[in-house]
Amino acid sequence: MTCSSVAFAPAGAPPMTYGNSRALRVSADGFPSFLPKEVEKIKDPFARKLAKRIERVPVQVSFSESCIMSSCVKPLFQGETNPVVLLHGFDSSCLEWSNTHPLLEEARLETWTVDILGWGFSDLERLPACTVATKREHLYQLWRSYIKKPMILVGPSLGAAVTIDFTVNHPDAVEKVVLIGAGVYTEGTGRLAKLPRATAYAGVALLKSIPLRLYANLLAYKRISYGTILDWTSVGRLHCLLPWWEDATVDFMLSGGYNVSSHIKQVKQKALIIWGEDDKIFSRKLAVGGTAF
Repeated sequence: MTCSSVAFAPAGAPPMTYGNSRALRVSADGFPSFLPKEVEKIKDPFARKLAKRIERVPVQVSFSESCIMSSCVKPLFQGETNPVVLLHGFDSSCLEWSNTHPLLEEARLETWTVDILGWGFSDLERLPACTVATKREHLYQLWRSYIKKPMILVGPSLGAAVTIDFTVNHPDAVEKVVLIGAGVYTEGTGRLAKLPRATAYAGVALLKSIPLRLYANLLAYKRISYGTILDWTSVGRLHCLLPWWEDATVDFMLSGGYNVSSHIKQVKQKALIIWGEDDKIFSRKLAVGGTAF
């Protein structure tokens, strides 16, 4: 099996083909057509700009008969230094980096922003398993196919657990790690892994609700206007509007999730640990665990 590459066609143009390439349309506003139409209502200029750069690239994995068209933002340029690869937190997307991504590019860093399998904007119509192991393999195959150099892997919140799990299993792919507000001491999804599937779906439906997402943003940010928080809530739940999101999230929940606390000391790469002084989701007291590095 081989994966084909993808090209973009402007709105209103006939589909393009280049050998094995397949074209994806963009809307009149410049957004990729695979994004939920609600993206057009987002006001934040940085989120809108980054959303227009999201692509799907084919990634071949062992657990799917077909390639997974995987969403990411590619760098504007590639250099000789180690690329920076930005992961996102739990149930989020590459849009989490809307404000940071352009600053890294201004600093002339080769910057990739990658959606973790099961979240973000990848095409999961043929739903693969969305477990810790498949998320790890998917990221590795994306790195192997496109990034190809030891990377500076950046993980916030649950993305820090993804970073540790990946680094321990594929140390040659990682030069350094950056952990931000690291959610690395939780024991997976805990009791949620034992829920009846119907109950799990009910919980996941609540997870994408506007009130819950709004509350999470109120915890995450200080001194931000209500209008801005509401807009960022729309950004943060945009991926939840894809038709396979609930199935992928339930699959991850019932699989048991990430439990990496025992792996922390196995990370041999240099690590930068960043924590918000007023973090109300993961206490900054947990940052002392960084001494394990």
